[in-house]
Amino acid sequence: MENKINITGKTLIELGFRSGKWFPEAIDHINVNQLEGEARDRYLEQFKSPPVLELHQVAIPLQINIRAENELEKTNVNSVVTSMHTLMRTPTIVNGAVMPDACPTGANGTIPVGGVAVAKNAIHPGMHSADICCSVMLTDFGKSDPKTVLDTAHKNTHFGPGGRDRNKQYRFPDELLKDFESNGMLNTEKMIQAARSHLGTQGDGNHFLFIGRSKKTGNTMMITHHGSRGPGANLYTQGMKIAERFRKELSPETLKQNAWIPFDTEEGKTYWEALQIIRKWTKTNHEVIHNATLEALKIEAIDRYWNEHNFVFKDKDLFYHAKGATPLDPKFMPDITGPRLIPLNMSEPVLIVDGATTETNLGFAPHGAGRNMSRTQHRKSKTGTFQEIFEEETKGLDVRFFSNEIDITELPSAYKNAETVRNQMDEFRLGTVIDEVVPYGCIMAGDWQKNAPWKRRKKRR
Repeated sequence: MENKINITGKTLIELGFRSGKWFPEAIDHINVNQLEGEARDRYLEQFKSPPVLELHQVAIPLQINIRAENELEKTNVNSVVTSMHTLMRTPTIVNGAVMPDACPTGANGTIPVGGVAVAKNAIHPGMHSADICCSVMLTDFGKSDPKTVLDTAHKNTHFGPGGRDRNKQYRFPDELLKDFESNGMLNTEKMIQAARSHLGTQGDGNHFLFIGRSKKTGNTMMITHHGSRGPGANLYTQGMKIAERFRKELSPETLKQNAWIPFDTEEGKTYWEALQIIRKWTKTNHEVIHNATLEALKIEAIDRYWNEHNFVFKDKDLFYHAKGATPLDPKFMPDITGPRLIPLNMSEPVLIVDGATTETNLGFAPHGAGRNMSRTQHRKSKTGTFQEIFEEETKGLDVRFFSNEIDITELPSAYKNAETVRNQMDEFRLGTVIDEVVPYGCIMAGDWQKNAPWKRRKKRR
């Protein structure tokens, strides 16, 4: 009686294969069909993994467009540069840059705010982070009274966690719904529900609605700053899971936060298309707030433009991951209609800039002022009551917190010195300021967690 072939997973591993989801199906096929020798090897050829990609032995050279001007900044800059040097050993990376507003965001090797990482044929979800397409939009309200515009915008925007109540939601455009339904990563009930309810919301943290006057024309300008909210966060979660599967197979040495999705795979193409739809949703998210404010005031916009500063930009087979960096090069923005926007802090003008690509800026500028210390460190560094600190730092401005609770970690002192960022923009040729929006006031989420429902319930108990 002939010996019956009965291979196991151990057999496949001994043949040099890495364990995968295909193991059970392949084992069953070989055993049922009693494949051996050349017949077995021909069948297994389809499951051969590509060679493991090792980290670059030496970090790819980095363009450093930042200089420390005091001891606090020195610690911050050293941390940023160290983290970027670690990231630059990732196998897919071919270039990178650091902007003057850079600050660390995680463990060594994590892309900092103000970092740009260029990868070949690869999308790294961790390098655009959960706040996909964080962006700014400006609308010119002409000679409208800034207080009237701020009051009206306050009634039409929404800050804080979650989305809008069903009876307060903006209409979800049919074309956008079709886009979501056409993409395998966006067509779930959870994703579409988030896209509906989060439309017209701005979230929390450093997101804002800013009103000011153009230095050049005197016109009142409204600027909003936020990202893709729930839909973007959900896509990011999916992207990181997919990238991790590829990381385990392609490059186990690569840090988990730097895992990537190869663009030339089905997952890569679907994820790239999903990113473009999320970009479209985010732009619409800005527009509905601006348009509702215009409609309530019964006026028409004189001008409008926008740019993202937290996204992945494609140029042929190169993917530019900008984690808090403003695109200067028109090739990165297919729908460009004006110059770029760089906000600094609530007491400083929003800069309107133009610029060109250089070898050191890679086609990018800073996205804002950045931080030199964490929120916790900033709180500990302040003395006096929150109200006293707030009044001192917002003197002459109409600054509001949507939750009616002051968040001192969003006041001007929480951010890098704006003059330093502007000076280094000039020094490193990172865009030319062509106008400024001088602040009148702004709205931010504020400390919405202070009186959160779960905290009130805890107190009652």
